[in-house]
Amino acid sequence: MKLSSSVLAVALSCRFALATVPIYGQCGGINYTGDTTCASGTTCQVLNPYYSQCLPGAASTTVSSTTSKSTTTTTTKSSTTTTKSTTTSSSPTSTGTAPPTASGFVKTSGTKFTLNGSTYTVVGGNSYWVGLIGLTPANMNAAFADIAKAGGTTVRTWGFNEVTSPNGNYYQSWSGSTPTINYGATGLQNFDFLSTQGLKNTHLTCHRTNNWSDYGGMDVYVKQLLNSPNHDLFYTDPTVIAAFKNYIKAFVGRYVNEPTIMAWELANEPRCRGSTGTSTGTCTTTTITNWISQISAYIKSIDSNHLVAVGDEGFFNEPGNPSYPYQGTEGVDFVANLAVSTIDFGTFHSYPDSWGVAGGQETSWGNQWIIDHQTAQANAKKPVIMEEFGVTSNQPAVYTSWWSTVISSGLTGDIIWQAGSHLSSGDTPNDGYAVYPDGPVYPLLTSHAAALKARG
Repeated sequence: MKLSSSVLAVALSCRFALATVPIYGQCGGINYTGDTTCASGTTCQVLNPYYSQCLPGAASTTVSSTTSKSTTTTTTKSSTTTTKSTTTSSSPTSTGTAPPTASGFVKTSGTKFTLNGSTYTVVGGNSYWVGLIGLTPANMNAAFADIAKAGGTTVRTWGFNEVTSPNGNYYQSWSGSTPTINYGATGLQNFDFLSTQGLKNTHLTCHRTNNWSDYGGMDVYVKQLLNSPNHDLFYTDPTVIAAFKNYIKAFVGRYVNEPTIMAWELANEPRCRGSTGTSTGTCTTTTITNWISQISAYIKSIDSNHLVAVGDEGFFNEPGNPSYPYQGTEGVDFVANLAVSTIDFGTFHSYPDSWGVAGGQETSWGNQWIIDHQTAQANAKKPVIMEEFGVTSNQPAVYTSWWSTVISSGLTGDIIWQAGSHLSSGDTPNDGYAVYPDGPVYPLLTSHAAALKARG
């Protein structure tokens, strides 16, 4: 879904002036220079080479590291891409038990997901903001906990933020045509926390870029590298594709062995047109399907452990169909994209009130939308999930009907847009769809998650 513009919050910082780090504070990791002594009753535990945290109980963990930095430069066409990499030799020692972590990777078997040989039910919430709005580790944990308490197993979030004026939390900054990966505490080190401690009870699926201008997205690449407003050049220009692959290599390569990540998604809602509203006029469904084939194969060449999906809205390509999401006019062909061999499962969204569906028809239209995607699921013999869905009025009744159709049709799973939490820093973003724990939808979501798991 296209998000409203957001103002990035102050950068995450776990360095305290006091000599003692409070509970859930950072106490070690690559490039960390703050205090390492944890408050009474907590100990510094290694979550990954980039993040150690003061957690209740367990024996003390000490981390010593030496760091060396190297810079490589790759020149492609008219741009120069600079990648800064950091390597660390860590020597953790511990007399206690390490925090629990996932023991296997989510896989597919026919139209189901599996984890360690058992069915893995995909149900949960979208939390695009969790790594981008400056939340403390404690508040990140609280946000994940609200999803898990409703029975959620899966969190969908953004793995991108392209900026031209670095501030807040971001993953890549641009100076002219040169992008630089942010490996620091406001960048990938912050995502390190999401992919480990924050996901003890859930798995993560995240995107590599956005079709829309929120948090940067595709148009930043096209503007910075080509000085063009034509959105669809993102899918075809060799310079842009090389820069995007460079970002993928840095991000995906960092988490190849992290089992709490369920899947990589290529983009949020890819279309021929983006926020600029302009394109070359040559983009078709074949353009985007070819791009999907190329980029998904590239991710697989780097990372054979994780699943790959598109992250699209699930538009069909049926010219002449009276319903807009079926007409193929946005350059998306759900059936063709699901057939790509390096795409492991399908995704679709459901926003009938934003797609021209007549008032009062949202429920019935949405039910048919689910059934049609389940039919595509059965034909492709791959899982399909409704990974975004929402209405802004009459939510309990509409969602109850849609969830009933998900279960009865055999659709693999669903992830609601969007999760909401009341945190110590204030309420999380609400665009009219947010589901908070004290709202009317939350208990219905809890019941649905239980029913979906029981269905298997």
